[in-house]
Amino acid sequence: QVQLVESGGGLVQAGGSLRLSCAASRNIFSIDYMAWYRQVPEKQRELVALITSSGSTDYRDSVKGRFAISRGNAENTVYLQMNNLKPVDTAVYYCNAYLGGGKYSWGKGTLVTVSS
Repeated sequence: QVQLVESGGGLVQAGGSLRLSCAASRNIFSIDYMAWYRQVPEKQRELVALITSSGSTDYRDSVKGRFAISRGNAENTVYLQMNNLKPVDTAVYYCNAYLGGGKYSWGKGTLVTVSS
């Protein structure tokens, strides 16, 4: 198991930037993949970005070119750099770890609000 704690959310104007952090309770480099999801009320949680243990990344189309997922020099941190934010990016953002065997860990989320 791994515990995940997100931070970095807040209120920002459209066009602004935020960097979210996900601190894991152990080394993440052996984890199959780490990801960021987001959710708004009454909608399903959606995948925003992921990074594999080999460093490959993938993004949902609506954030390509604006968001970047990365792993920090510390072995237990994942970041989501969000640029040119739009009101539609407003959501609770969750850190996720796929541990293999169908097992996942989730953080409690951090709220991002983008004002127009």
